[in-house]
Amino acid sequence: MGPSDESPEIGTLLAGIAQSGNALGSPAAPVTLEYFGDLQCPFCREFTLRALPSIIQRWVTPGKLRIEYHALETATAEPDVFIAQQVAALAAGKQGRAWDFIETFYREQREEGSGYVTETFLDSITDHIAGLDIARWTGDRADPDLAGQIADDERAAENAGLSGTPSFLIGRTARTMTTLSLADHRSLDTAIEKLLGM
Repeated sequence: MGPSDESPEIGTLLAGIAQSGNALGSPAAPVTLEYFGDLQCPFCREFTLRALPSIIQRWVTPGKLRIEYHALETATAEPDVFIAQQVAALAAGKQGRAWDFIETFYREQREEGSGYVTETFLDSITDHIAGLDIARWTGDRADPDLAGQIADDERAAENAGLSGTPSFLIGRTARTMTTLSLADHRSLDTAIEKLLGM
């Protein structure tokens, strides 16, 4: 793929879905899933590539579910690299492209602990995100509020007793969230159906 050539798979998956900050889906969706992940976590990669597409198609596209991506350091060995990669995703989110960044990162993920996440690697992710203003993205990465958001995510995970990734909280939007243990995507479907009263 050349510069600004987004994966057709990602483009199709996210087409027409509202994005705002770290959130994918309508703000009016009745159910919210908080997905706590580490971009270098191979288990998060597997969930994102294998289970998440059907969840997005079944629940997010029709406006019933909103997914928020939250940072939880587990697989990334260096805290400064963890913050840099998560801030890079959130900076893309300031242009409504966080999920394009997240999906692309997981597709480009390499061997855990190999030190592959460099500035060059992060820049290469943006080459695949159609419509991203690279100069603005670069400037937004210096926004201290984004690093603050990552610290807030870590506190939220700690308060919820989450220690591994991927981890999930689910609930009616703007209400109390509860921990969700996933055996597979069908258990997530069941939890969403229950919250929707189906």
